[in-house]
Amino acid sequence: MTAVVEPPVARLAALPGVSTASRVAARAERAGVPGRVLPVAPALAGLLPAAGLRRGSTVAVHGATSLLLALLAEATKAGSWAAVVGMPSLGVAAAAEYGVTLSRLALVPRPGVELPSVVAALLDGVDVVAVQPQTLQPAVARRLSARARHRGAVLLAAGAWPGADVELSCRRDSWTGPSEGYGHLTERPVQVRAHGRGAAARPATATLHLPSATGLPTLLTTQSRTEATA
Repeated sequence: MTAVVEPPVARLAALPGVSTASRVAARAERAGVPGRVLPVAPALAGLLPAAGLRRGSTVAVHGATSLLLALLAEATKAGSWAAVVGMPSLGVAAAAEYGVTLSRLALVPRPGVELPSVVAALLDGVDVVAVQPQTLQPAVARRLSARARHRGAVLLAAGAWPGADVELSCRRDSWTGPSEGYGHLTERPVQVRAHGRGAAARPATATLHLPSATGLPTLLTTQSRTEATA
């Protein structure tokens, strides 16, 4: 009797995390949003070379999950799908507070060893995929960036990522809001510095409230790429 060996690709697709990611990607691809640049909040547009998230690019976000969520918000409002992989502490309540459309957000909090395969499957159809890269080897990270370029997706890294097109570094200040010892925290000033490769080689900085009293990022001051290198 001859044993039937299941092909590796079939075994991979049968893994729970990968099969779920593939279904999400397929659904997102059918509802794909056209255009080479996905929108971001006006307060963040000056930090990105294309004034938005360019399809095929990798953006590394350092120092603030709030900034990562703020980058997802406008794209999901405009109809794009987003997925967050490997970030179990990120919840839907926090995403909603920063304006993310929850009906277009998929969370894969604990992919385990399947993380690279889950991210790859999502990149095949989801517009924006955010990932916590701590456990990824540099060679694997580069392959995922190449897949994002090929599929026209945006890859957002919550931390260092080799060869990222744009890097956004966030320095946070103290919260404001309570008056006379009571009340709610409402605003937090942050300074964001952007630099990277190609059109992003010249650094840009912006100071904004993230969040602001409205929950959305509000620009306080900005420094253009020309000014930043003068």
